[in-house]
Amino acid sequence: MDEALAGWGVVHLFYRVGAGLDRPGLEGALKSIRADGYQVVTVGVIGHKADLCVMAAGPDLWRLRELQAALGAAGLTLVWSYVSLTEVSEYAAGASPAGRRARLQPNLPPVEDMSAWCFYPMSKRRSEGHNWYALGYDEREALMRGHGSVGRTFAGRVAQLITGSAGLDDWEWGVTLFALTYDDLKDVVYTMRFDPASAHYAEFGPFYTGMVAEVEAILGEGSP
Repeated sequence: MDEALAGWGVVHLFYRVGAGLDRPGLEGALKSIRADGYQVVTVGVIGHKADLCVMAAGPDLWRLRELQAALGAAGLTLVWSYVSLTEVSEYAAGASPAGRRARLQPNLPPVEDMSAWCFYPMSKRRSEGHNWYALGYDEREALMRGHGSVGRTFAGRVAQLITGSAGLDDWEWGVTLFALTYDDLKDVVYTMRFDPASAHYAEFGPFYTGMVAEVEAILGEGSP
């Protein structure tokens, strides 16, 4: 069994839903992995990029791969994906045991009534004049402490899961945000971009946005 030493494996699987959907097969695959104790969030994606996102997290990467195969066998067409691991940041090394456990083994969704959702990947900039990896630890730690203090002003409105993907996917982190409203998502991302850690050192990938709901609600009664 391939288990992530830093924490759980996390997959964000983005699908197109077509006429060939095996709805009982889809619902059975999700029920099966949840029965195995894995965390699963389903999202109805808004816009042209996808119809459905299945976000799943758990200790066995093979089990996540089996879920991906089962969803494909149910007739879903995979259009994009992201692979990462839960982690405790080097800047949070002093977190309490409960805080570390919450990062490594998160409950998803973190807040039940936060149905507004978005996901995006990001990396730290390595350009001339703004190379994150050329900074000393103390400077990086101070920047991230300030970044975190800005983020905490959105407590109660936005909850986040940041997962590590250096060496696993095209970007270095995946950021999943859950919020009360879409205004909250827009506000937190816009505000955080003025923080020096983001303004000088962050690069962002594509954004995917949607509504957290059970797959039955996302597909609707008239779906196959």
